[in-house]
Amino acid sequence: MNFINEDFMKVILQKDVKDLGKVGDLVNVSAGFARNLLFPRKLAVEATETKVNEYNHLKRVAESKKKKALAERQAFLAKIKGTTVTFKLNAGENDKLFGTVTTTDISKGLEKLGFSVDRRDIHLVEPIKVLGTHKATIKYAEGMETDIQVSVERA
Repeated sequence: MNFINEDFMKVILQKDVKDLGKVGDLVNVSAGFARNLLFPRKLAVEATETKVNEYNHLKRVAESKKKKALAERQAFLAKIKGTTVTFKLNAGENDKLFGTVTTTDISKGLEKLGFSVDRRDIHLVEPIKVLGTHKATIKYAEGMETDIQVSVERA
C-alpha cells in the first residue's frame, strides 16, 4: 500500500467521534476515512470555507445566548434570595407534620409568590417533617445558588 499519496481533508464533526474529537471540532482526516465512514454516518461534514464561517457564527451566537442566560439566572437568584415560603399544615404532638413538605410543594409555593423554579433545582438538607423554619437551597449549574426560607406553621 502506498500511504504517501493519500490526500487529507478538513472536516467539522457533527457528533462526538471516539479517538478523533468532539462535536464542532475541526479535524484533519484522510479523504478515504471521511468518504467511507464519517460522511455516510453523518458524523462530519466537509470543512468548506462557508461551512467553517457558518460554524464560527453559530458558535458565537451560542456563546452570547449562554452569557445572557447566565446573567438572567444570576439576576433571578439575587431577586429570590431570602424569600420565605410559608405553609400552614396540620401537625400532631411534638410538632410533627402529617406528611412532609417536598421540593414540589416548595416549587408550587414559590410559583404563588411569582417565582418559577423547577423542583429539581430546589435542594433540602433533609425532608421537612416538623413545624418551624427550614432552609432550602436553589442550585443552578456552575456554582450558582441561593438560600430561601421555608416556614411551616400549624394550621
